[in-house]
Amino acid sequence: MSDLIKGRLLRRYKRFLADVELADGREITVHCPNTGAMTGCAEPGSEVWLSTSSSKTRKYPHTWELVHTSTGMACIHSARANKIVKAGIEAGLVPGLEAYPNIRSEVKYGQNSRADLLLEGPDGRVFVEVKSVTLCQDDGQGLFPDAVSDRGRKHLRELAAIRDETTRAVMFFCGLHEGINRVSAAGQIDSRYRDTLLEVIEQGVEVLAWRANVTPEGIIMNRPLPFSVDPSE
Repeated sequence: MSDLIKGRLLRRYKRFLADVELADGREITVHCPNTGAMTGCAEPGSEVWLSTSSSKTRKYPHTWELVHTSTGMACIHSARANKIVKAGIEAGLVPGLEAYPNIRSEVKYGQNSRADLLLEGPDGRVFVEVKSVTLCQDDGQGLFPDAVSDRGRKHLRELAAIRDETTRAVMFFCGLHEGINRVSAAGQIDSRYRDTLLEVIEQGVEVLAWRANVTPEGIIMNRPLPFSVDPSE
């Protein structure tokens, strides 16, 4: 990301739209690339940063990328997580994934699903499902999902089903909120997702959690985070 435009959030509505006031006082409608509840990340009056598309066919050329929340900077563009995690793996940051030099994105598998990342190497394959985590409690607890996610449960089951002697399956939670210091399932929001996650972990699906450094100049994965199915008391 580069050349982001700073503004002030007026409102988010219809899931995919938001109104933003720019520094010169103009009010514009922008695309919101996040289908979740965005709890804590969509407060009116918050500072936000927008990217601009050069496409002449887009109705709304600006896309909401970042927001400054009460607990830190966050990236609400959930699709960014895939590229951030891929870059971190390619840089050799993630222990246990260094031996898979070939990485592909959006690879078809299962029942009409696509793996966010497929790693391949001498030891076999690793299917990686990436989830962006932006729901941050005041104590730094990151939670996923922030809304009921039937699609998320489907991905968990397909990860478990793809495993075999030469195939690993990894659920990768990418904390795109600088206030997050640990990650858990949001069982109080989606108990079925929490239960399915526990089930597939018992079947051999691995879970990794990392946090990214989020700034208007760029976003990079910078440190691993503790993960537990349920938040610690």
